[in-house]
Amino acid sequence: MRTLNLGILAHVDAGKTSLTERLLFAAGVIDEIGSVDDGNTQTDSLDQERRRGITIKAAVASFVVGEVAVNLIDTPGHPDFIAEVERVLSVLDGAVLVVSAVEGVQAQTRVLMRTLQRLSIPTLIFINKIDRRGADPERVLRAIAERLTPANVLMGVAERPGERDAAFVPFAAADAERLSERLAEQDDTLLAAYLDGDGVSYGRLRKALKRQTRQGRVHPVFLGSAITGAGVDDLMAAISTLLPAGQGDAEAVVSGTVFKVERGPAGEKIAYARLFSGALHVRDRVTFGRERSAKITSLQVFDKGPAVPRDSALAGQIAKLWGLSDIQIGDTLGAPRADGPSHHFAPPTLETVIYPRHPGDRRALHTALVQLAEQDPLINLRQDDVRQELFVSLYGEVQKEVIRETLAHDYGVEAEFRETRMICIERPVGIGTAIESAPYPFIATIGLRVEPAPVGSGVEFELEVEYGSLPLAFHKAVEETVREALGQGLHGWRVTDCKVTMTHGIRYRDFAASTPSEHRNLTPLVLMAALKRAGVQVCEPVHRFGLEIPGDALGPMLPVLAKLGAAPGVPEMRGAACWLEGDIPAARVHDLQQQLPALTRGEGVLETAFDHYRPARGEIPARSRTDNNPLNRKDYLTRVARRG
Repeated sequence: MRTLNLGILAHVDAGKTSLTERLLFAAGVIDEIGSVDDGNTQTDSLDQERRRGITIKAAVASFVVGEVAVNLIDTPGHPDFIAEVERVLSVLDGAVLVVSAVEGVQAQTRVLMRTLQRLSIPTLIFINKIDRRGADPERVLRAIAERLTPANVLMGVAERPGERDAAFVPFAAADAERLSERLAEQDDTLLAAYLDGDGVSYGRLRKALKRQTRQGRVHPVFLGSAITGAGVDDLMAAISTLLPAGQGDAEAVVSGTVFKVERGPAGEKIAYARLFSGALHVRDRVTFGRERSAKITSLQVFDKGPAVPRDSALAGQIAKLWGLSDIQIGDTLGAPRADGPSHHFAPPTLETVIYPRHPGDRRALHTALVQLAEQDPLINLRQDDVRQELFVSLYGEVQKEVIRETLAHDYGVEAEFRETRMICIERPVGIGTAIESAPYPFIATIGLRVEPAPVGSGVEFELEVEYGSLPLAFHKAVEETVREALGQGLHGWRVTDCKVTMTHGIRYRDFAASTPSEHRNLTPLVLMAALKRAGVQVCEPVHRFGLEIPGDALGPMLPVLAKLGAAPGVPEMRGAACWLEGDIPAARVHDLQQQLPALTRGEGVLETAFDHYRPARGEIPARSRTDNNPLNRKDYLTRVARRG
């Protein structure tokens, strides 16, 4: 049987989890459909998910449709939990993007669609809630074409939208003309036949639809209701026929990706992994990450609902693995893949100090946060050793509240937060070089050059030293330390969009102490000196916003936006409403959200998503530093001597 790993993605409240329930019910996996409002759905199993009515953690369930076993991954819709979505994208074969027929295309919808297209993940679009009052499929279809993708293929029409008995009527062979026009835009052969008036058979069009969908060139659009089941059978048929299910090679070398880590009832670590090739068995020793390995003590495979115990997991399947105590999210199992893990969304743009309400819980808080960071590495737990403060990175205020509740409920630690602030970055503005030739107490010589790189390129590392001047282990030690040390630049922020070149490197063979460790310790000193000479520019995160407000609220809104540092564009009147787009500093988004109801009589709708970094305005924000990067040479040498 072929296997399809399918992601369900959407903006918050589009009905994504309800659609998951309906699919499981239609496939015969569950006998009764759960309700998000009642807190009894299959995939929202956390207490907080049930209380809040939102998905916080990605969850997996399995069902069979036709000859295809589908591993369905329900992902969070709230933008504060976009990190969960990012981790899932690396294991998907296809996706269903859910859009509400009432609320329409939201900022999060656009972010998700852009990412799915960039990764060429075959995607179906499902317009949900056609039975809800206010449903307007035609408006949503126009928005999909204008704001998501013009390469969409409507697969039918909604009858009686906005009514309880709303239905989806799929197109049939008689409607082939509709398919011909859209598919011909992506296929020259079809276009020629279409223009010649020869006509294209419905069977040929269906094959072209399947091919173009799997190539990510077109996106079939279905309409329906997860609550009533309208249109769901047609969506299920499309999942099994249009998306690329595969039969993995169980005899090949093992290769897989860990996309989720959680703790079991006894505190044991459980890894969720998708296998791309090969097979895993209980008691197998598997390699992962950087030359780590461990023995699998138990495993489960998702099969017609939840995960069930098995002796082995095969290529294409998703497995839960026990016994891998050092495993981390993003680790590769076995052989690395050419298209390994990468960041698909912007990192968190906010951070805050977290501290225990009761000082005696400091150690317990740190232990709990370490475990939470296992499940979500992007919270980027760090400690300021000077001020004895703990920092976590955030996507938004809802995530902060979820962390607070998780600590209290799961770990018995009551925590408080200081005011949230934005996370800046540093970019080099010039070229700086530095070299240190065996400075006491180091028995090593290192030279580095730092220079700007294109925006969005991250950190590049190159070697300019003669081949053989240093063993490979020494080169690796320098590169790893460069990347780690750039986590805090001259102002304490992460340094990015830069190129670092190793210009000099000498190992003193007559001294046994001239080791990779010596080079690792010397590297930060040289790097910071080169960075000082290059100079840096601190940049702040900026969000793109879309604001729909009553027309008469525009006057009061503009001075508020100006005060918040926003740069709005030209207003666009849409009937009695006004649509406004622009940029706003990430640090002021929450302020705008708080003021919006009063300014618009509760009618304003705000969409925001990270867009870019810009040079920080006003006073240059600085971040408190840890001991990892040396700005004070004397203090750094003292610390190294103590460690040594």
